[in-house]
Amino acid sequence: MKGAMEKVREIWREGRRVGKEDPRRIVHAFKVGLALALVSSFYYYQPLYDNFGVNAMWAVMTVVVVFEFSVGATLGKGINRAVATLVAGGLGVGAHHLASLSGPTIEPILLAIFVFVQAALSTFVRFFPRVKARYDYGILIFILTFSLISVSGFREDEILDLAHKRLSTVIMGGVSCVLISIFICPVWAGQDLHSLLASNFDTLSHFLEEFGEEYFEATHDGDVKEVEKKRRNLQRYKSVLNSKSNEEALANFAKWEPRHGQFRFRHPWKQYLAVAALLRQCAYRIDALNSYINSDFQVPMDIKRKLEEPLRKMSSESGKSMKEASISLKKMRKSSSSDIHVLNSQSACKALSTLLKSGILNDVEPLQMIALTTTISLLIDIVNLTEKISEAFLELESAARFKNKKKSTVSSEKSGTVSTARAIQIKSHDDDHHVVTILCDDDISTTVEQSRGENSVDSCHHVAIKIDDDDSVHEKHEDGEIHVHASCVSYGQTNASDILDSGNERNSSN
Repeated sequence: MKGAMEKVREIWREGRRVGKEDPRRIVHAFKVGLALALVSSFYYYQPLYDNFGVNAMWAVMTVVVVFEFSVGATLGKGINRAVATLVAGGLGVGAHHLASLSGPTIEPILLAIFVFVQAALSTFVRFFPRVKARYDYGILIFILTFSLISVSGFREDEILDLAHKRLSTVIMGGVSCVLISIFICPVWAGQDLHSLLASNFDTLSHFLEEFGEEYFEATHDGDVKEVEKKRRNLQRYKSVLNSKSNEEALANFAKWEPRHGQFRFRHPWKQYLAVAALLRQCAYRIDALNSYINSDFQVPMDIKRKLEEPLRKMSSESGKSMKEASISLKKMRKSSSSDIHVLNSQSACKALSTLLKSGILNDVEPLQMIALTTTISLLIDIVNLTEKISEAFLELESAARFKNKKKSTVSSEKSGTVSTARAIQIKSHDDDHHVVTILCDDDISTTVEQSRGENSVDSCHHVAIKIDDDDSVHEKHEDGEIHVHASCVSYGQTNASDILDSGNERNSSN
């Protein structure tokens, strides 16, 4: 008795844990119960039973096998089952009619041949990758229904009535599942995939941002529990390594779903999988990098310190780029600074290359050099992958039609047009900060954004401004900020080197 009570408590604890992990599971259980109670009325209610008879049980069977956790999975299974039942029922009736024309002796032989041929061909088609991904369940139901209609029709006189009743009950059961799944606390597979991808970005960015502190600081000193907790948090990236099957299943289910929220019917779920695949590749590099962090053989700290600045910047900027992508994905708005972080990480790579060429590691022992260069190689690989992830994410933003980031606008009193205002903080010689507001017309801003993609690395866009430094131009507002009124003199595209050269010339002339 005591053992039975302990078993009940264990089951109760397990049930609470499962419910807390995802409360939608509890709601799903009630939805399945509701659907089964609804279709059971076909069997309990006498007028409905008189119409459908024992075939009413097919509605119950349909609910049991079709109702899935998400709307996409339920809709996909429901459509597969309905179409497969309709097609197989029609072919089964046709096969029975054709076999009956040959006489009572040949009829069972022909039926057996028909069942063999369709079962063999359908089973072989199930091995096709594309068919298996979306229509495997439908083909399975096709084999079952064709065989049942063909075989039972040999002893049943009213074969058309039998096929009609089974098809009707299957459709009613499937429709009940789909309606309850959509209109009562729906669970969208597309939303789950979207959230999973954002979570994966967050997980990898957390490791990369914390890498510098873990690698260059003596974390073993201090509270052991805090150190272990930090190590566990860093190892959350391992969930990304095993997410492929879940992502592919969610993408497959999402393709069946109707438009909901910000997700269109033909949302680019394939591009989600492309980004997710690159994230997994990055997670594999992070896994190898983590093994060097926790290795028994550690490079002395004084040697690590020689390369600390570029290595920290490479990892942190890559992490910031992924963090920016995660925020952009959650808000479904285009990222404004992800590319900047990628460029910063690449510049850190160049700085690291220059540092290594200077011979800073000439006095390092061979074994220490191997461990250090492996870490450097993995970080460089992660930076390159971050660039690929950023490019793939830009394609996802475009395909999914993410909204542009909101910009503050001001109206021009003279022309009546709307101009975009951008505040730029400028540091003067006396270390005072001023805010300069640059006004550009919308058509100019559009030109800037279109040409950004062409020369995003080697060039930049600017607006030349003229600032009068006399007191009459400055206005000090109540908020304490000094606003400098600037007038747009010219607009154009220049190379970054030209800007630097012109700045150097001005400095030399002063």
